[in-house]
Amino acid sequence: MNKLTFNSYAKLNLYLEVRNIRLDRYHNIRTLFERISLSDKIILIPRQDKKIKIHCNLPEVPSDNSNLAYKSARLLQDSLNLKKGVEIRIIKRIPQGAGLGGGSSNAAGTLMGLNKLWKLNLPRSRLLSYARKLGCDVPFFVYNSPFAEGSARGDRIRVLKGLNNVRLWHILVVPKKKVSTRQIYKKWDAEMMRAAEPLTKSKCNVKILTLALKKNGPRLIGKSLFNSLEQTTAKLYPEVTRIKEKLKAIGLKSILMSGSGPAVFGIVSSRREGAVLCRRLKAKSRSWQVYLTRTQQIKTARR
Repeated sequence: MNKLTFNSYAKLNLYLEVRNIRLDRYHNIRTLFERISLSDKIILIPRQDKKIKIHCNLPEVPSDNSNLAYKSARLLQDSLNLKKGVEIRIIKRIPQGAGLGGGSSNAAGTLMGLNKLWKLNLPRSRLLSYARKLGCDVPFFVYNSPFAEGSARGDRIRVLKGLNNVRLWHILVVPKKKVSTRQIYKKWDAEMMRAAEPLTKSKCNVKILTLALKKNGPRLIGKSLFNSLEQTTAKLYPEVTRIKEKLKAIGLKSILMSGSGPAVFGIVSSRREGAVLCRRLKAKSRSWQVYLTRTQQIKTARR
C-alpha cells in the first residue's frame, strides 16, 4: 500500500453534563456525541526508516511530538516495537481549540489508518486502549457511528445504533479564538467550590435527548440540549453569548455551545434553510467562521 487517504471528522456535543472531579483530576461527565461532516483530510505515506514526519497546510499546527497524530504513531511504534515510519500529511479544515475535537479525531484516524497501512490487524478493543491514553474524546472517533453516549471521562463509549438513520443539519459558528479545555474545567471547578448549589442543572438527560432525536422533532431536541460548561466559557469569552443571540435573531431555537467552546451550533430543519441562513450570517458577521454541516456517516478509507 503506497498511501492511505481518509477524512477525519469533527464532533459536536449535543449534551454535556459535568458531574464531579475524579481522583485522577479529570472529570466524570455524561455526553452525547454527534459526528459531523466538517472534516480534515489525512494522508498516510509509509517511510523506509522509523521516522514520523508531520506536514500540515497550517503553520500553527505543531509538527513535533506534541501533535496528537504524531503521538498516535509513536504509541504504536513503542508498544509494538515497530521499525516502521510514516509521513502524516494533514489538510486542516476543523478550527483548532473550538470544542470540535479536531485533534482527537486526527489521533483516532491515525491509529486506525496505521493499523491498515502497517498491516497490524489490531482489534478495535486494542485500538480503544491506545485511544484512551491519547485523550478523552479520542475513543469516540474509533467507532464508525454518527451518535454515541460518552461516560466516565467521556472515554467510555456506548454506540447509539437506534440513531443511525437520524440526520441533523447545523449552522456552526466559530469565533477566531482558541479555548483551553483545561482552563475552562479549572474555572468550572473554582466556581463550583464557591457555589452553594450546582451552577447549571439540566431538566433532561441523554436518554430524553436520544428519544427526542428518534422523533426528530426540532422543538423536542432544542429543549433537551445542554452543556454544563457553557456559562463558564461565556464568562471568559463573551462572544459565545453574542453568537447565540445572533442565531436566535435569525430564527434558530435549538442552539448550544459544543464541548468547552467557543464553537456554537444551531439546528435547522433542512439543507435549504441552513444555506439561506448561513449566507445571511456570513454577510453580517465577517469576523466569525460560519459552516453549514450535517450528521456524518463514516466512509471507508481509500488507497
